[in-house]
Amino acid sequence: MWVRTRVVVACFLVLVLVALIGIVLGMRQVGERLRLPLASRACTVQADGKVTLDAHQMANAATIAAIGIQHKLPDRAVVVALATAYQESGLRNLTGGDRDSVGLFQQRPSQGWGTPKEIRDPRYAADRFYAALKKVRGWEDMRVTDAAQKVQRSAFPEAYEKWADESEVLARALLGHATGAVVCTFGGDPAMRGEAAAAALTEGLNLDWGLTAAATTAHLTGLTVTAANQLEGWRYAHWLVAHANDHGVKRVRFGDLEWTNRGGSWSRVGDGSRQPAEVVAEVFADA
Repeated sequence: MWVRTRVVVACFLVLVLVALIGIVLGMRQVGERLRLPLASRACTVQADGKVTLDAHQMANAATIAAIGIQHKLPDRAVVVALATAYQESGLRNLTGGDRDSVGLFQQRPSQGWGTPKEIRDPRYAADRFYAALKKVRGWEDMRVTDAAQKVQRSAFPEAYEKWADESEVLARALLGHATGAVVCTFGGDPAMRGEAAAAALTEGLNLDWGLTAAATTAHLTGLTVTAANQLEGWRYAHWLVAHANDHGVKRVRFGDLEWTNRGGSWSRVGDGSRQPAEVVAEVFADA
């Protein structure tokens, strides 16, 4: 009887152990796919597909796209960069990682990417990634994961490919190929207000896009940036919405469409006949 009881208990423990292992492996697989957090998803991007991000991820994605344009690279490079940041950090500017890895692309100071402080600057990190990508011969014709791997040299070279579709959607919107495609909704008090918000917003826009001070007109309540065409206008408009949470942006207008912070959507504010020439952003006034 005692032996039989021990056998039953042992079998039960084995079953529990197997079940726990299955749960852990299942969570790892699901977590790999759902790496981006389910909570606080404040932004939705729709451009022949749909992607949902929180405010910080959206701002980082917009900066990565803008720096790619500064490098005068084709859209494909932005897709590769976004897929890389998706996999490496979940589009978050991480303070740490594997060994000495930090930042959006988990670049390592010990591998010559820069100092930890430099790498944690999203602009610097994206700039270094694109500079390395340009040195890869034939990257334009590679799969997303192969081009990313040539730069990153990851232990999981196929991992980047699973983010290719999401990155395509983001790139289409952030590079201006879709109209009113970035929508964000934020609640609570804005992070910044008034003149400080307008100044920070103007500086960020100019740095990300490589604009001169003359291209942007800053004022106490926001900024105005000249758009050479529809494509350029939507690049700036989507960037402004993507960075709205960090810079207290209340509304963005381009042509006859306007996005508002509280409404969280683009709506028509004209009859459709107005020719867009400027993108206008308004920040929350000082309390």
